[in-house]
Amino acid sequence: MIGADVSRHHQNFLQVVHSYYQLTKPRIIPLLLITTAGSMWIAAEGRVDPKLLVVTLVGGTFAAAAAQTVNCIYDRDIDYAMERTRHRPIPSGRVQSHHALIFAIALAAISFSLLAVFANLLAALLAMSGIVFYVAIYTHFLKRHTPQNIVIGGAAGAIPALVGWAAVTGSLSWTAWTIFAIVFLWTPPHFWALALMIREDYAKVGVPMLPVVAGDETTAQQIWFYTLILIPATFLLIYPLQSCGLLYGAIALILGSIFVRKAWLLWQNPTCKIQARSLFLYSILYMMLLCAGMVVDSLPFTHQVANALASSLNTIISTILISR
Repeated sequence: MIGADVSRHHQNFLQVVHSYYQLTKPRIIPLLLITTAGSMWIAAEGRVDPKLLVVTLVGGTFAAAAAQTVNCIYDRDIDYAMERTRHRPIPSGRVQSHHALIFAIALAAISFSLLAVFANLLAALLAMSGIVFYVAIYTHFLKRHTPQNIVIGGAAGAIPALVGWAAVTGSLSWTAWTIFAIVFLWTPPHFWALALMIREDYAKVGVPMLPVVAGDETTAQQIWFYTLILIPATFLLIYPLQSCGLLYGAIALILGSIFVRKAWLLWQNPTCKIQARSLFLYSILYMMLLCAGMVVDSLPFTHQVANALASSLNTIISTILISR
């Protein structure tokens, strides 16, 4: 049995809880939730129902945790082969695969129930589709068979934005799909930067990540191209959709400029793991701050300040024109 030679026994209940908590890969989930929150705030025009927000984020957390748990079950063989992941709960023997599967099913059921009862059926079904896409399409069909795994699989990570929008409105719109597209386009630069850092691990277990198949230079070039597509896409929320305002635009411009610079530096030195790490870490900060910008821009107070500034500016311009 995989990991039998390093099997560990839990000494107390807290260690059991911690092992199951680790199955969910908790460091990944907050990034998914912030895209959900950003989408919800825009959909609600800055007036999100606190109860709905909590329910949607909790439901999204359980859905993401279920997907990650099944991923741990499916990838237990390559996790055991890589030193970086060998001590995860399943390959280390601390959690059995069938117990993890029961845990994942319970998480998915709780997620669906919460979203269906307290939000709406569309949000619940979208959350379940995210689990199915991540497990069946990305983990099973794509991850071990094509270097484009992250490109196509990025849709799974973008679905939480749709869940957030659907939870508020009960439908989907062009704005929701645009936020989905932003996350989708962001995923390849984000994940390929990580893949450049740990290329040897993927090569060791035969996972055809782009750096393994095509090399560092091609990967850095693809990161650059996707970045150039991503940044203009973020401004579609301003025009033509008019879902966000100038504050969001200023934030997107500043963040995007830094992203472009880091992607360019990596392209100039594709074998530099320091540059890859810098881009990877910044990409996380980028998405968090971009979504925070969506939230702040949507607030009624922000609109009031913007309208007051616009009114003052018009008054000043009118005064200058009259004086002439």
